[in-house]
Amino acid sequence: MRDIAAEAGVSIATVSRVLNDHVNVAPRTRELVLQAMARSRTDAPRGRRTVHVRCPYVLTDYFGLIVSSIAETLRLHNVRMVLDAGVSSQRSDVLTTLPDEPDVDAAILILPPEDGDRLVALARRGFPFVVVDPRTAPPPDVASVSAAHLAGARALTAHLVELGHRDIGVIAGPLDWLAGDARTAGHHAALAQAGVLPAPHRVHHVEPTAAEGVRAAADLLDEPDRPTAIVCFNDKLAVGALRAAHDRGLRVPEDLSVAGFDDIDLSRATRPALTTVRQPLQEMGRIAVTQLMRVLDGHRPEALHLELSTTLVVRDSTGPAPA
Repeated sequence: MRDIAAEAGVSIATVSRVLNDHVNVAPRTRELVLQAMARSRTDAPRGRRTVHVRCPYVLTDYFGLIVSSIAETLRLHNVRMVLDAGVSSQRSDVLTTLPDEPDVDAAILILPPEDGDRLVALARRGFPFVVVDPRTAPPPDVASVSAAHLAGARALTAHLVELGHRDIGVIAGPLDWLAGDARTAGHHAALAQAGVLPAPHRVHHVEPTAAEGVRAAADLLDEPDRPTAIVCFNDKLAVGALRAAHDRGLRVPEDLSVAGFDDIDLSRATRPALTTVRQPLQEMGRIAVTQLMRVLDGHRPEALHLELSTTLVVRDSTGPAPA
């Protein structure tokens, strides 16, 4: 009872009243106590906490940075981490079974492929979790942390507009990704501010891989009136765009400007080095753990949906628009 009271932030007497089903307990207080009891799993003193970290993708530099940051921060809190990673985990029904895992206290879900209704169902079972970089708009009562995608994309396109570009191709991410929609909206906002109407045929939605970047950029560059610049959903797509430009004898940035998003190590290894937008990936992981620790301690996060600022990084792949 002492452990439950400490975790819920109430007195031992309040825990006793909840256990005895007294009516003179506020509904919110009763909920906190019941959640603390559910997390304890047993009447014995609770041992070290365990957090399930789900990243149903290959742990490349993007996802790897987030997961590494989460692991390091959980270690600082003396919390164990169970990692569930890889594309194959997309086919597993993890959200249904997580609350029934006897040794798992909470979860961090990275870009979960499930829709919002599945997340709401998990939250209603009283299982604590935080979403990192949500794929779809997170439900109101689900804690999440992501980057300011719209603002980052708007700053990037505004940079190209300042260089004189008006006809800009967009290699966007998949249609069902919140980040892709926000970045496309940011691009359109920067064009609108310059008095330019976005051209729908200049926007290509593809999977965020270098191979898809080659294909989408080829389609844009083989048009009779090719764009003077291409902005990409991520740095891998931008690398593919650089390859497509090279295959056609186009110089970057003299004939074509190319820009990415994320600022992973790859962006600094290309020639020319990529202009891109830096996402605070490691900070996203750290803040997700901080949010989760507050939930585990019985507190409601002050801000459920956090957007961390992005930074425009100008390198050599963007230049003045050709005459």
